[in-house]
Amino acid sequence: MSTTESNNSEFFTLDIGGMTCASCVSRVEKALDKIPGVEAATVNLATEQARVRIKRGSSSLDEIIALVKKTGYEAKESSVRGNLDQKIAKSFWADDGLGRVILSFLLSAPLFLPMFFMPFGIHWSLSGWWQLALATPVQFILGWRFYVAGYKSLIAGAGNMDLLVALGTSAAYGLSLYILLTSSHAHELYFEGSAVIISMVLLGKWLEARAKQQTSEAIRALQKLWPEHAKVLNAASELQGNTGIGADQYRNLPLDQVLPGDRVLILPGERIPVDGLVLSGASHVDESLLTGESEPVKKLAESKVIGGALNGEGALVVSAQAVGIESVLSKIINLVEEAQTQKAPIQKLVDQVSAIFVPSVLILALITGIGNWLYLDSTSIAILRAVSVLVIACPCALGLATPAAIMAGTGIAARFGILIKDPQVLELAHKLNIVAFDKTGTLTIGKPRMLALLPFDGSPSDIDQILATAAGLQLGSEHPLAKALLDASKEKGVTPIATSSSKGLPGIGIEGVPSAGPFMGQTLRLQSVASLEGSSQHHLILQKAQACFEQGQTVSVLMNLDSASKQAPSPIAVIAFGDELKPNAKSAIDALHALQIRTVMLSGDNLAAATRVGKTIGIDEVFAQIMPSNKAEIIQRLQVGLEGQKQFVAMIGDGVNDAPALAMADVGMAMSTGTDVAMQAAGITLMRGDPTLVADAIDVSKKTWNKIRQNLFWAFAFNTIGIPMAALGYLSPMLAGSAMALSSFCVLSNALLLKRWRPKHA
Repeated sequence: MSTTESNNSEFFTLDIGGMTCASCVSRVEKALDKIPGVEAATVNLATEQARVRIKRGSSSLDEIIALVKKTGYEAKESSVRGNLDQKIAKSFWADDGLGRVILSFLLSAPLFLPMFFMPFGIHWSLSGWWQLALATPVQFILGWRFYVAGYKSLIAGAGNMDLLVALGTSAAYGLSLYILLTSSHAHELYFEGSAVIISMVLLGKWLEARAKQQTSEAIRALQKLWPEHAKVLNAASELQGNTGIGADQYRNLPLDQVLPGDRVLILPGERIPVDGLVLSGASHVDESLLTGESEPVKKLAESKVIGGALNGEGALVVSAQAVGIESVLSKIINLVEEAQTQKAPIQKLVDQVSAIFVPSVLILALITGIGNWLYLDSTSIAILRAVSVLVIACPCALGLATPAAIMAGTGIAARFGILIKDPQVLELAHKLNIVAFDKTGTLTIGKPRMLALLPFDGSPSDIDQILATAAGLQLGSEHPLAKALLDASKEKGVTPIATSSSKGLPGIGIEGVPSAGPFMGQTLRLQSVASLEGSSQHHLILQKAQACFEQGQTVSVLMNLDSASKQAPSPIAVIAFGDELKPNAKSAIDALHALQIRTVMLSGDNLAAATRVGKTIGIDEVFAQIMPSNKAEIIQRLQVGLEGQKQFVAMIGDGVNDAPALAMADVGMAMSTGTDVAMQAAGITLMRGDPTLVADAIDVSKKTWNKIRQNLFWAFAFNTIGIPMAALGYLSPMLAGSAMALSSFCVLSNALLLKRWRPKHA
């Protein structure tokens, strides 16, 4: 997404061109940080993007772009759609194109091939002038990009990979030209070194570009789910079943012209263009690329559909509810893009190292040259070894190590319905000791049914009147228990009694004044038993609900706050609800136990009901009768541990009341079947209401973290070993160039191995 807004800040996403290594990233970030009003700025080498959060009204997008360009890099506003596809379609002769690689190797081949004949006693080589003729276009035409980028970095006051390559190859080329002009011994020339270095670096850049494209496949796959047009029914068109709509009854509109409320026709085999509600028709819909669910989902009238899903055998008419950036697909793309652009905390170390890396390499190369000249008394050898140090020390692998793994890991996870939006999760997931679950909607289906309504003695009304009153309190509420009450009243043919002065009481229940019925004008409250603890009526309520508790049911109490005594609220009825466990709840807990992770359940239910659920699925510890506000406190207690040793805790929830606990936990996971608030507070969103995804999310996070560590080890080890070898003469400039290109390719290839990951518990 190119631009988004919050109350006081604006967010911009820019495409940055010309970055080659971690030093480039550091320089762009420093430039962005200097812009007045910038609150945060991150640059990602793998995605070639920058995300900037700036105080609204302080600086414009044009000013930001101008500053980046002044630093020596290209910058433009990122497009919401199609940007990645544009990058794929780069010209054959572009800077990172295959054409330049092929041409450079064709020109360089006659220069280095004679080296392979020497072991066979064939000592043949081109004349010095022919070598000059072949090396010059490689150096100054195909390699011109390194001079331009190196010069820009030098003007900006900081070096980068291009500067190292330009200096190194120029030194080798210049030394060879000097020898050619002053000596007739062609075998002492090093044109092949400069030409092959440029060829290998160009090859490395091409391989990097291809690997980067592969790491971005997840976003491209999601972007391709957008249909370009939607069949919007005319206002006068009447719904006549699946086959009663002719071509003259709808308009084929571009997707950006579809508005909420429009009726959209989706034919069999078409992509659904909008989020909406099915008005008519029946079909099976493939939502696998959005949720990871392989089985098609049956859709009937009043079913919700997600834009981007593939319609099956039947025609559907859908009322558009969310389009464009408000759609689920757009939010998923945005989450994945954010995850791939953000930095893991370990990247801070890499950035600190990269900031001083290039100047340090220049000093090392100078010391190498002077040291070898003094020790060996050979100017040519000293220059060649200094060149080798310059070339092999390119920090490309270091800059790509973390973002490449994050892109590949978050991309493959998204493919299977696991959206990792916070890279910090990757560093914490492998440390998890405890996973805490909310019960309702997470381990249970979240669609409880009313099982019993038990009036108290002295209640002035019958069961139907009480049900109508209780259901009326819940009109407009999205709470699962509210829906259960309304469903029960509908089944019994009871019309809910509307209320006035209705208000929700977080962690307690809902309160209102019925407009009719036996309780008209009185203030009633429907609340949990736990919220009444300590009241004078608590013991009486427990006695009434004892049988319900023993059966593991959830109990609410309808209270009259305007009782006859006016001294204390009086109970009207106990209402019992039952919720079924999800079929795979037990296997989800077993999977976590296999990972040596302790499981905990947090529930507002009574102890008997919660304990019964916990024993059924094998939960290690149950916290029952807790208020929503206490969930975060329990998470904090769990993090301290019994012996004061830090425990890493994950929280799994789906409701608004879970948001504080999700934010408090080291790793928060929200079910997409829950509320937006919960998903915003969590670092991971599970696109299906499937608890087995928890273990899979931990597994893919661990795998991604391992790849980050492996890549960083390789990048640091490469430079630690390679620079001394080059300084001591064990690596020629040509071999140094090959090793440098190979290091970046190895890092990217290792990251791409994550694409082979598959969920274990699907």
